[in-house]
Amino acid sequence: MDQKPLFIPLKREFFLAFQAGEKNTEFRRYGTRWNEKTCSVGREVVLSLGYGKKHRIHGVIVGFERSEAPVTTKAWLDCYGHSAGEAACIRIAVEGQME
Repeated sequence: MDQKPLFIPLKREFFLAFQAGEKNTEFRRYGTRWNEKTCSVGREVVLSLGYGKKHRIHGVIVGFERSEAPVTTKAWLDCYGHSAGEAACIRIAVEGQME
């Protein structure tokens, strides 16, 4: 069964970093929405600047890891406000930047 592409809305700074090839991993709170099953290697993704339809980047998941390391970073704390739990570390190859 084919899965539809995973939709990942991003803040402007992270969208631009993916677009420039400076970022290849997105971190989300590990759970029912972001886990090994929903973020399976090979699944297509759509990175979006917010929820609009104008700015989109297409790619594919090339790696997934569950980790506590990202939850103590400034970016994580700015987004979620605390460091509890684990992060879903989703490695993405962006179209046009794939090897």
